[in-house]
Amino acid sequence: MLFETNRSYLASLPRFAQDPAQFQTLLTTHSFREKLLELIAGAQTRIYIAALYLQQDEAGAQILDALYAARARCPELDIRIFVDWHRAQRGLIGAGAQAGNAAWYQQERLKHDLNLPIYGVPAQTRELFGVLHLKGFVFDDTVVYSGASLNNVYLHVGERYRYDRYHVIKNPALADSMVNYLQTEFLNSSAVYRLDLDPIPGTKQISPDIRQFRQRLKSAHYATHHAQDEVSGLGITPVVGVGKRNPLNRLIIKLLGAAKHHVQICTPYFNLPRTVIKEINRLLQKGVKVDIIVGEKKANDFYIPESEPFKTIGALPYLYETHLRRFAKVHQLDIHRGQLNLMLWNDPGHSYHLKGIWVDDDYILLTGNNLNPRAFSLDLENALLIHDPKHELKDQLLQEKAEIAKNTTRIAYYRELETVLDYPPPVKKLLTRLSRFRADRLISRLL
Repeated sequence: MLFETNRSYLASLPRFAQDPAQFQTLLTTHSFREKLLELIAGAQTRIYIAALYLQQDEAGAQILDALYAARARCPELDIRIFVDWHRAQRGLIGAGAQAGNAAWYQQERLKHDLNLPIYGVPAQTRELFGVLHLKGFVFDDTVVYSGASLNNVYLHVGERYRYDRYHVIKNPALADSMVNYLQTEFLNSSAVYRLDLDPIPGTKQISPDIRQFRQRLKSAHYATHHAQDEVSGLGITPVVGVGKRNPLNRLIIKLLGAAKHHVQICTPYFNLPRTVIKEINRLLQKGVKVDIIVGEKKANDFYIPESEPFKTIGALPYLYETHLRRFAKVHQLDIHRGQLNLMLWNDPGHSYHLKGIWVDDDYILLTGNNLNPRAFSLDLENALLIHDPKHELKDQLLQEKAEIAKNTTRIAYYRELETVLDYPPPVKKLLTRLSRFRADRLISRLL
């Protein structure tokens, strides 16, 4: 009964019809960077970019220089960049005092002497309690969707890369809907300010506006009046949400509950919300095969090699591993019989940032949502739900899954994962102390 209810819910969602020939899956960080630069150079009417950050480094400079070149080439081109308000005004974690990316945006504006608006979007009054985690790049009628932000590792400039998912979708109605959301919710808000212009108001100064902004975001949604309730073939539903019990959270739970045979989940941090764990347990009880691909701790973007000075943030990958080990122990029988496959991704020297859900090969969720308590209650998140009843994306789906699987190994027994006793002394000391005061639970909800 619950399965049918969930399937009915998914079937009732409005969808933008999608031409399969205009849907492209990119398989590498390098191809993602090249596609972005190509689309920036070729844009004729609009460029709208939403990302957690546009970093001051070589890759960020490539993107920003390309955007300024597009502005010089086509002065009437509508270019708008949206990044997180807090992230843009601080330095990198653990890197000491830094001016932040906003200072760089202002320097670049003065250097080019062109109008290229870069907006800071405050999803909350403090970064710890919520950030702009909305994803999506719109170039004319083409949407590029990825969980990646814009810096060296996400765009593979240099030796290291951070692996994500990348999809290029030409769909005018979908592009219009995503741009409309940014225009309506961000550009019309008194809490959203340009970071490329000086002066920038202090967060305390605009705190009342930020609180009103967040409250409004809780009821905001993508316009789907050009979508259809019934699409016979390939269709796409954009979804956005912030705060507890939001529409995206509901969609994720309904999507998992609609699985009949097979579910595959990707997340960089094994820190699943209780509602997701509960749904996975129900699937396993029903006999549904569940694959979970998670980054090995050394492939976590917070991992710090033992050869480098320890910082508190470096304990996070170990904390996530303790969650995974506990989960694997509880489900050892499911692992043994092959119904649950826990896969660790690790390409030495590189990091893993994949998110998404595949259900029975006919539903695919593209999202920047980390499937963790923070994403489910604090950050502003979005996703594209792909419905592919005729399996028109089957070849691309298989190629993407094969590419992801290349650097994975399966956990056959929970004891293959280390315990706190195996960790470096600073990590062991910190996690033991946090566990003693149960602060690890709070940290898991915030990070």
